[in-house]
Amino acid sequence: MAVSEHIRKKLRTVPHKPGVYLHKDRFGTVIYVGKALDLRKRVSQYFQSSRRMGWDLKFNALVEAIHDFDVHVVKSEPEALLLESKLIKEFKPRFNIMLRDDKRYLMLKVNLNDPIPNFVFTRLKKDDGARYFGPFVNSVGLRNTVALARKQFNLRGCRVFTPGESDYKHCLYAHLKHCTAPCVGIVTREQYLEQVQAACNFLEGQCREMQGQLEAEMKKAAAAHDFEQAASLRDLIRDLNDTWKKTEKFARVPYNLPLAINPESDLVALAKILDLPAPPMRIEGFDISNISGTFAVASLVSFKNGRPDRANYRRFKIKTVEGQDDFASMAEVVHRRYARLKRESKPLPDLILIDGGKGQLGMACAELAKLGLEKIPVIGLAKEFEEIYLPERNDPLRPGLDHPAVKLLQRLRDECHRVANSYNAQLRLKKISESVLDEFPGIGERRKKALLKKFGSVQRLKMATLEQLAAVPGFGGKGAVKLKKFLEARSV
Repeated sequence: MAVSEHIRKKLRTVPHKPGVYLHKDRFGTVIYVGKALDLRKRVSQYFQSSRRMGWDLKFNALVEAIHDFDVHVVKSEPEALLLESKLIKEFKPRFNIMLRDDKRYLMLKVNLNDPIPNFVFTRLKKDDGARYFGPFVNSVGLRNTVALARKQFNLRGCRVFTPGESDYKHCLYAHLKHCTAPCVGIVTREQYLEQVQAACNFLEGQCREMQGQLEAEMKKAAAAHDFEQAASLRDLIRDLNDTWKKTEKFARVPYNLPLAINPESDLVALAKILDLPAPPMRIEGFDISNISGTFAVASLVSFKNGRPDRANYRRFKIKTVEGQDDFASMAEVVHRRYARLKRESKPLPDLILIDGGKGQLGMACAELAKLGLEKIPVIGLAKEFEEIYLPERNDPLRPGLDHPAVKLLQRLRDECHRVANSYNAQLRLKKISESVLDEFPGIGERRKKALLKKFGSVQRLKMATLEQLAAVPGFGGKGAVKLKKFLEARSV
């Protein structure tokens, strides 16, 4: 394989540092995401002809498809692993077969507003007022660190949301004196909160003196030839360091990872086929998402200089349209967006992209005309054949799938889809979480999930017998009676 001069020059600028790399094809599509402890060494291996004989067919196909690459430097290998996972989920490269599921790294959560706060493990961060630590790549190390913190600061490890006297009777943590038992008033809630806060400081690495104590104990055990204990302490110190290690949270894809080989030339090509006076530096795209007319939402995605401008993304709930009417929904959103920009005297985009054909495009143009903004260029992109519709033309433009302007519009349209669909899904999950079951005193996520898994819906749950309710894990006869009365008292 002959390596292009462009790639040779770029390889010379890649640093010998940890990070992630993205391989892209000639259309600018990300086809593979990888991580490396040494970016220069790892990326260079893809372009060394001497290694080609050892490659399998799949790897050969990947290398043949590489037209360009990008790199992003991070501070450590764990950060590279986290970012690699994030980017694979974001771009879904066709040559990646690992990390394409919904796996999330482990986090630690504590809600100081709970009656008796408890540290719990989670993989999903919610906006619930709780305090979160992580994510952590080394889940085993995190669990060992939390076990140490519970023992050191006398914290409870029981899973009951609000433990009482009956739980205390069978609590191993209390009988071993690992917990100060706030559930039976041995310490007040305020005193227990101080213990929890101290543990939070410890998990953030503010109590480093414990590491020194463990190191002293490790040396003492080694001197006494208790090598098993010394090894155990050594591993615990390592777990502590892994937990305390700061990792950057990549909530979004780093902006300096371009999504195209040459966005500027794509903009020039787009201006040429649309006969625009200049390349559209700011493009805004719209998409509608609903399922059978419910949870109808819209997304607005902004591209600046050919790249995503996430600070100016917007999401809308459809307010005035009933049922499934994408045309009317598009009209509502376009009117709301540009009426506000006009009212607030904010800059208007150089181009508007509507996801759809003539119908959606016509509705958008009509709303812009009502606002006196008909001079803003507007186009529609129909997905089936990637045809570009213009208001003044009956026949769509068909530049071809490999045209750089089409690839740019596809990236914008696909991002609109992603944002709209994720917002729709978010609203659905929120609706589920706001179930009437949340009002039942003392119910936790585990028992709630067990009920919904067994009966499927709250309506079917209401029709269940006491025997059926009592058979659900986590419920007994008394719990079933209370739940039955609770459901009968509410219209669900």
